[in-house]
Amino acid sequence: MPDFPSASPQDSHVIVGLSGGVDSAVAALLLKQQGYQVTGLFMKNWEGDDDDEYCSAEADLADASAVAEQLEIPLQTANFAGEYWRDVFVHFLDEHLAGRTPNPDILCNREIKFKAFLQLAEQLGGDYIATGHYAGITRDTDGYKLTMAADRNKDQTYFLYMLGQPQLARSLFPLSQLDKPEIRRIAAEHKLPIADKKDSTGICFIGERPFREFLSEHLPDQPGDIVDTNGNRLGQHNGLMYYTIGQRQGLGIGGRRDHDEAPWFVAEKQIASNKLLAVQGHDHPLLLADRLTAIEPHWVAGKPPESSFTCLARSRHRQALETCQVSVVNEHAVAVVFDRPQRALTPGQSVVFYQDNCCLGGAVIDQVGTSTASN
Repeated sequence: MPDFPSASPQDSHVIVGLSGGVDSAVAALLLKQQGYQVTGLFMKNWEGDDDDEYCSAEADLADASAVAEQLEIPLQTANFAGEYWRDVFVHFLDEHLAGRTPNPDILCNREIKFKAFLQLAEQLGGDYIATGHYAGITRDTDGYKLTMAADRNKDQTYFLYMLGQPQLARSLFPLSQLDKPEIRRIAAEHKLPIADKKDSTGICFIGERPFREFLSEHLPDQPGDIVDTNGNRLGQHNGLMYYTIGQRQGLGIGGRRDHDEAPWFVAEKQIASNKLLAVQGHDHPLLLADRLTAIEPHWVAGKPPESSFTCLARSRHRQALETCQVSVVNEHAVAVVFDRPQRALTPGQSVVFYQDNCCLGGAVIDQVGTSTASN
């Protein structure tokens, strides 16, 4: 257990976000075993998905209800669809229209799971909120720290870097020291009805449906040319929003007689001309960069450790941590230089910083580049 909260579990009321999955169910179970007064809360964040074949809120609510009944805890429900549309989804669409690749799950954590949910939990008399995230929280004389989960393969601190001291002070992550097999074992041992339920994947409001199909329902197609580095036309894309840097699948330009058989990858979205630049080879030089600028920095401690510091960073979830030098340009931007070139750094995604297994914070990638010396 972390060295907080100061109040004993028996004197604390925790509102647990029950999603209908095994992680949140075991989180609720563990908290109850520790003596907390536990209430479950099922959050609906997307309208029109009750009967959706890809993402059924109705089925998840039924599973959450079954878990709450098994654990003998009350279950509340909340509809945050309006907040999600306004604070997460509109931004998601705007970023795609601007040619960037956003990560809505990061914004969802900040705006919904640790803002709207926390505010409602306070109204329900909760002292803390808890979720099934794979992350940890510790506290020392400098404040609360967001720490990596013991199961590094499942660690979700990348998605939580926008949390700050007020959120961490009121949050619990019961799964911080457990791996997935142990969580499923605990669920089965206590006969939780979702012990063998498949993990959800993909963006929460898209579910398992094809991403292009979903996006086309909300943004008009904007076809344009796919070109090589010489400007030669290779084919047609349906809209830059459907592609991300480093993508291989779905280009439809393989087997050309005027090029070798090496696979093609997206290297750049040329917004002004609506062209998609493709290159051949997984490690083509145009897919590699050793520096970036990032905007909207957020620091878990409320401020950066120093104006310039060395740390580890990742620019995608599950990506290996890489050594870099971070320079704080101002409160709105940071500059990052990696020790070695990184592949497919993508504007709109986040770069997240770590020291001593703690997540320091992160920022949204704005521009990428390569030093002259590394060319």
